[in-house]
Amino acid sequence: MSITTNKKAFHDYFIEEKYEAGLALEGWEVKAIRAGRMNIKEAYVIIRNGEIFLIGMHITPLSTASTHVNPDPVRTRKLLLHGNEIGKLIGKVERAGFTLVPLDLHFSRGRIKLDIGLAKGKKQHDKRADQHEKEHKREAERAMKERQR
Repeated sequence: MSITTNKKAFHDYFIEEKYEAGLALEGWEVKAIRAGRMNIKEAYVIIRNGEIFLIGMHITPLSTASTHVNPDPVRTRKLLLHGNEIGKLIGKVERAGFTLVPLDLHFSRGRIKLDIGLAKGKKQHDKRADQHEKEHKREAERAMKERQR
């Protein structure tokens, strides 16, 4: 069940591969995500010392958060992947010029997971071509609905 998607990532990048990663979260963060108080639009993924981190994901703390916890809404969060997956990602990001972007935050068997995409940036003309293609599909669907009536 999807919690939120990063539509901006699909607009700005060609997504080559997807990986599902766990997140190292604190208790107040899990409660806030379950309440729908997060944003991954401005987030990005980096590789540091052979580990993968999510930076810039904003989680707004609930007002009922514990008083002894000092919540940091945009702290760096570690992503949990298998070692061989991390190795593949490091190789492709460093050698092939790919970047890692967060795509979708969702629940998987009661746990919060993040889909990250191995992506290449789109040029401006690619973005325009995608926009034209979407408009043509939308017009075709409208025409089909009108024909059915």
